[in-house]
Amino acid sequence: MKLVRRDLVPNGPGSVKVIPEEDDDMWHAYNLICVGDSVLAVTIRKVLREKASGGRDAERVKLKLEIKVESVDYDKEGPVLRIRGKNILENEHVKIGQFHTLEIEPHRPFVLRKDIWDSMALDVLQQACDPSASADLAVILMQEGLAHLFLIGKSITTTRSRIETSIPRKHGPAIAGYESALLKHIDFKVVRCVVIASPGFTKDQFRDYLLLEAERRQLRSIIENKSRLILAHSTSGYKHSLKEVLDAPSVMTLIKDTKAAQEVRALKDFFNMLSTDAARACYGPKHVEVAHERMAIQTLLITDSLFKNSDVSTRQKYIKLVESVKDSGGTVHIFSSMHVSGERCFAGYIDCYKKHNFFKFNFQICDQTELAQLTGIAAILRFPLPDLEDIEM
Repeated sequence: MKLVRRDLVPNGPGSVKVIPEEDDDMWHAYNLICVGDSVLAVTIRKVLREKASGGRDAERVKLKLEIKVESVDYDKEGPVLRIRGKNILENEHVKIGQFHTLEIEPHRPFVLRKDIWDSMALDVLQQACDPSASADLAVILMQEGLAHLFLIGKSITTTRSRIETSIPRKHGPAIAGYESALLKHIDFKVVRCVVIASPGFTKDQFRDYLLLEAERRQLRSIIENKSRLILAHSTSGYKHSLKEVLDAPSVMTLIKDTKAAQEVRALKDFFNMLSTDAARACYGPKHVEVAHERMAIQTLLITDSLFKNSDVSTRQKYIKLVESVKDSGGTVHIFSSMHVSGERCFAGYIDCYKKHNFFKFNFQICDQTELAQLTGIAAILRFPLPDLEDIEM
């Protein structure tokens, strides 16, 4: 995201003018804009003009509006933000107080004003404007007759292509069209590496075919970057297999300094602790809150969806929790609910790990009733708190 202008006071009022430049930026913008903020942008609105004949004609007019935000919707397939609220800027076509929906898309600048730029908003702004943030990993998950191509950015995982075709077993991936999706959606100037994953030997067949085609057609982007094509095992060609691919040692080595890898490691540490020393792991708002009161939190795991709560006091509670854990020397991992590492909000992760037996738990402490109460927050503790089990979630 490009920062054009910054005029704000930390923990005070102010505004920024920014230009979203890629899909990740739209997610950052969604997390920046809260109910009660105001957003100024150029928009299109249909207006009625009086005709000389006495009738009225509808016309689409480009104008600049500033609205007081009442709701924000994020469409990741667009990607586009739809921000609804009342106009607060005098305009000949739209009265003050009239409702309007602004649509924010990549490369369209907007101004965001807040009464309070808290630490969470400043962190999101800093991450969004970090030039090193990009979709640094592409993953192709495939099985016989099916492939998905994903771009995994710092905060969001996007599905770029789905290919489903019935092909004879003897032809493998050679005629499935998988290589067309790779060539269309992957820019090696941005993507650090491409992981090709599948059950069995489908991935090997595809890579061999891809390299032969690259030589035959002189596809320089493939020939010059063939060392960045990494093979990994997956149990299927569906999205849920992304978690095991990211967890593979060959992939972790390549992405060890990325946010996605750090989150995968943090989740592994949490599950390991829950398995080996359950008194040093907790989840759910009440248990985490009590652990924090006792200065016991070593690592806090929390999803960003908790910071989008429409109730200001609830939102501020989680912001203060994050700040306090950091101040006390703890580590905080904020998981994007649109990223492969965060979209299941911990509960899904435990379901997934239980299903595939990646970790052996005592699931008496993590049954289905308790899973429903995880609500996107968990912690690894500095010291055991066995009495937490006696506190109602």
